[in-house]
Amino acid sequence: MFRILETREMAQGTVFQFTVTAPLIARKALPGQFVLLRVNETGERMPLTIAGRDPAAGTITLIFQVVGKTTALMSTLKAGDCLTDVVGPLGKPTHIERLGTVVCVGGGTGIAVLYPITRAFKESGNHVISILGARSKGLLILEKEMRAVSHELLITTDDGSCGEHGFVTDVLRRQLTDRSDIKLITATGPVLMMKFVSLLAREFGVPSMASLNSIMVDGPGMCGACRVTVGGKTKFACVDGPEFDGAHIDYDELIKRQRAYLNEERAALNSFTLKAKKGAGND
Repeated sequence: MFRILETREMAQGTVFQFTVTAPLIARKALPGQFVLLRVNETGERMPLTIAGRDPAAGTITLIFQVVGKTTALMSTLKAGDCLTDVVGPLGKPTHIERLGTVVCVGGGTGIAVLYPITRAFKESGNHVISILGARSKGLLILEKEMRAVSHELLITTDDGSCGEHGFVTDVLRRQLTDRSDIKLITATGPVLMMKFVSLLAREFGVPSMASLNSIMVDGPGMCGACRVTVGGKTKFACVDGPEFDGAHIDYDELIKRQRAYLNEERAALNSFTLKAKKGAGND
């Protein structure tokens, strides 16, 4: 059992941060890797990127958004509760090297994935420009933490409530136009966002890297749900990634795959929410 030491609501009751006791994982985890967890004995397996770790304390940090039944159930847990299983670290760690100027682009809860990667690039001596995007100020996470690991931090929101009114690609295009020293662009967040970041990087001839953690289900490459075509070849995000060369990902195929079970996922979440409300009404 993996005890939850601390919980924190990060964004309007939809995004949560857990500090979890997992000493072996905390010692070995590297940026870009993830864990596979189960909330309880009958729960499904769910992959979550390791947003932070403290080897001395033996803890890892997990950040998740309520989008389905399992994440809704997980959001009801409190400090002192336990997760049944936490397995990891899994996946290939991010390749970190000193390149020069690196742009790190994150959207929504993808910022949680981006944070340890950004920190690693800065610690390796790169000049790091971070661009964060959210629908609104209330949904922006880890702003303070990202500012601390970036040389420059630029923020966009869809409604203009924080930073620049617009999209991360608007700011990225300006950076690529104004600068000639950008050596790499790394993107984490919604698949559509990563698609347009990768297209923009290719337009300017800059290598890009995209993290496809959001499409994983099983974790060890057995279920096949995270199949993705990269450079005309079939890859599995959980064992071959989760990061791939953004210029060669078939994003259109990926988007269709993401939507395959959308109706079933919504039905499961609605059923769980309805049962939870009825339970509360009986208290």
